Amino acid sequence: MKTDIADPKDIPLFFNKAAITYQAIDQVNWATYPYKPRVSFAIAYTDKALLIHYLVEEKHVRAVTNHDNGKVFQDACVEFFVQPQASDLTYYNFEFNCIGKLLLQAGKPGKRALATEPILNSIKRWSSLGSDPINIQNQTTSWQLAVIIPLTAFYLNPMDSFANQKFKGNFYKCGDKLEQPHYLSWSPIHLPHPQFHAIDFFGNINFQ
Repeated sequence: MKTDIADPKDIPLFFNKAAITYQAIDQVNWATYPYKPRVSFAIAYTDKALLIHYLVEEKHVRAVTNHDNGKVFQDACVEFFVQPQASDLTYYNFEFNCIGKLLLQAGKPGKRALATEPILNSIKRWSSLGSDPINIQNQTTSWQLAVIIPLTAFYLNPMDSFANQKFKGNFYKCGDKLEQPHYLSWSPIHLPHPQFHAIDFFGNINFQ
């Protein structure tokens, strides 16, 4: 897709004008965590980056982690796990809390490492809630997160373009320490307990 978007706050309007399709993150995989906030996402690519936009409506919003590579999954959190090459077990977990703080790891199962500061800084983020810590209880809140992930963020899988790539991946919504913890996915996960690091259940993501 040809576009010159450089600021993630411009993604929602661009997706609207381009009629990009949104998909639900609505799989409740574990009955012990039945709460189901309303969550959807859309994804597109440019010559050099992935563009992702999340829409969320939930009863409790928490963002205590105010630095990158912290425990953002304990906050109101959306995530993108992706395996660029089906023949290679290497995958990346991009985890964002609702104020845009990012946890990023990459590697193979059992041998993974946190991303460096330059990689983290290369991933641009915009949140409708701003960037300051928040804690909103018992009040339904709608929020958005838009991100730009450059090609270079896939530092273990060098590539020249996203065009015609066939990835595997999953999209998630969680919040370990929210008033109502939940673990939703886009592609279903058939495991007995919550586990997002489950590449066997990644869905297909084809960039045409």
